Amino acid sequence: MVGTQQQPLQVLNALDVAKTQWYHFTAIVIAGMGFFTDAYDLFCISLVTKLLGRIYYTVPGSPTPGILPPNVSAAVNGVAFCGTLSGQLFFGWLGDKMGRKKVYGMTLMMMVLCSLASGLSFGHTPKTVMGTLCFFRFWLGFGIGGDYPLSATIMSEYANKKTRGAFIAAVFAMQGFGILAGGLIAIVISSVFRARFPSPAYAVDPAASVPPQADYVWRIILMFGSVPAGVTYYWRLKMPETARYTALVAKNAKQAAADMSKVLQVEITEEQAKSMESKNEAQYGLFSMEFLRRHGKHLLGTTMTWLLLDIAFYSQNLFQKDIFSAIGWIPKPKTMSALDELYKIARAQTLIALCGTVPGYWFTVGLIDIIGRFWIQLVGFFMMSVFMLGLALPYHHWTTSGNHIGFVVMYAFTFFFANFGPNSTTFIVPAEIFPARLRSTCHGISAASGKVGAIIGSFGFLYLAQNPDQTKTDHGYPPGIGVRNSLFLLAGCNIFGLLFTFLVPESKGKSLEEMSGENDSDETSDYYVGAEYEEYPAKRIGNSFQ
Repeated sequence: MVGTQQQPLQVLNALDVAKTQWYHFTAIVIAGMGFFTDAYDLFCISLVTKLLGRIYYTVPGSPTPGILPPNVSAAVNGVAFCGTLSGQLFFGWLGDKMGRKKVYGMTLMMMVLCSLASGLSFGHTPKTVMGTLCFFRFWLGFGIGGDYPLSATIMSEYANKKTRGAFIAAVFAMQGFGILAGGLIAIVISSVFRARFPSPAYAVDPAASVPPQADYVWRIILMFGSVPAGVTYYWRLKMPETARYTALVAKNAKQAAADMSKVLQVEITEEQAKSMESKNEAQYGLFSMEFLRRHGKHLLGTTMTWLLLDIAFYSQNLFQKDIFSAIGWIPKPKTMSALDELYKIARAQTLIALCGTVPGYWFTVGLIDIIGRFWIQLVGFFMMSVFMLGLALPYHHWTTSGNHIGFVVMYAFTFFFANFGPNSTTFIVPAEIFPARLRSTCHGISAASGKVGAIIGSFGFLYLAQNPDQTKTDHGYPPGIGVRNSLFLLAGCNIFGLLFTFLVPESKGKSLEEMSGENDSDETSDYYVGAEYEEYPAKRIGNSFQ
C-alpha cells in the first residue's frame, strides 16, 4: 500500500523540491504584470480625479477650482472595484473549468485594450466623458479581477515547496512597483506639460489655470498602463499549463509529463505522470457537505480576513488629503494651476508609497517562508490596530501645528504593517489550501470578498469620515462621524481580522496536496513527514520557454 501511494507522491514531490530556476523568476514577472497594471490604474485614477474636476466641473466665477461631484467621484473611482469583484468570481470559476493558461491571456488582453480605451473616452461634455470612462474602467476592472485567482494559483502550482510563499508574495509585490510607476509617470507627464504650457494659479486667472492641453495629460497617464501589460502578453501565451491542473483536474497524463518537464527543466515520463492521475480524490463539489466539512472554516477565514483587511486598507486613503495639506506638501487648490496640483499630489503620494507601501511588500517576500503566513498576518492585524488607535486616541494632538511629522510616521507604519501583514498573506494563503480543481474558484471568492471590503472602505468611510458639523463637510457630502471615530471603527475591523486569522491554517513548508487534503491518508502523511526529500531523479532538458 505504501509503495503504491509513494509513486504518485514522488511525481508531486518533483514539483515541491525542484531547485529554484530562472523560469520561476520569469514567471514572477509575467504573472506580476497584472498586479503592476492593477496598482498603476487604481493609483493613477486617484491622481487624475482632481484634474478631471478642474477640466469638466469648474463653475465660472467660483472662488475655488472645480471638483468631481460626489456621485461622479464615487462612480469613477468605484466602478473598477465592481468590475474587479465580478472578474474575480467569473475568471476564478473559469480557471478551474477551462484551465489556468487558456484564461490567463484573456485577462491580460482585456487590461491592455481597456487601459487604452479609458484614455480615449469619447466626447467633450462631462456626461459623455465620465460615462465612457466608467464603462471602460468597469471592463478594465473585470480583467484585473481575473488576474487575482489565476496569477496566485499559477504561481503556487509552479513553485517549489520551500520558497512558494516568497514567489507568490513577489507576484503580489509587483503592486508596489505599479504604484511607484503611476506616481513617476504622472510626475514626468505633468512636468513636461507644465514646462511646455505654463499657466497661472487659479486665484490669478481661473480660466487660464487649466490649459486646453491638460485634457491630454490624464488620457496619456491612464493609457500608459497598457504598456507593461502588452509587453508581457506574448510570454503569457508561452507559459505552459500547470502540471497539477493537467494531471489532477484535466487528467491528461501525456500533456502533464510534457508540462512538468518544461517547468522543472527535467524529463518526466508519461508513465510517471499517469500514476499522478490516481491521486485525484473523491470529486466533491464546492457546495457539498464534504467541502463544508473539509474546507468550510478555511473559506470563511480567507474571505473574512480579506474583507476586514480591505475595509481598513482602502479607507486609509481618506486621510491623505488632511496629511498632505497639514504638513504643507500640497497647498490650497486655488493657489495652484491644474498641472501644478497634479504634480504635487503625485509627488506626495509617491513619497508615501516609497516609504510606507513598497518596503512592507518586500519584507513579506523575504520572511514569509521563515516566519510563516499565520504569524505575519496575526502580527500585521495587531500592529495595524495599535497604530490606528495611536492615531485616533490623540487625534487632535496630531492635527495641531508642530505634530504633523508624527502623524505621517504613524500613518506610514499602518501601511507598512498592512503590506508586511494581511494585505500580502490574504492573497497568498487561498492559493495554497484548497484542492486543485477548486483552487482558482476559492481564491476568486476570497478576493471578491476583499473587494466588497474595498468598496466599503473607499466609499462607506468616505461618507462616515465627514465632519459632524455640516458647515465643515466636503462639498456635496452630508455630515458623518468624523475621522477620529472612523479610526476607532477601523481599528475594530483589524481586531476582528486578527480573530478570523485563527480559522486559517499555516501552510509554510507543506505541499499543496497536504494542505488541500488531496493526500488524505495515513501512508501519505507518514511519507511526507518522514521522507528526506531529494529532487526526482531525471535528466535535464532545455529552457522551458523555448
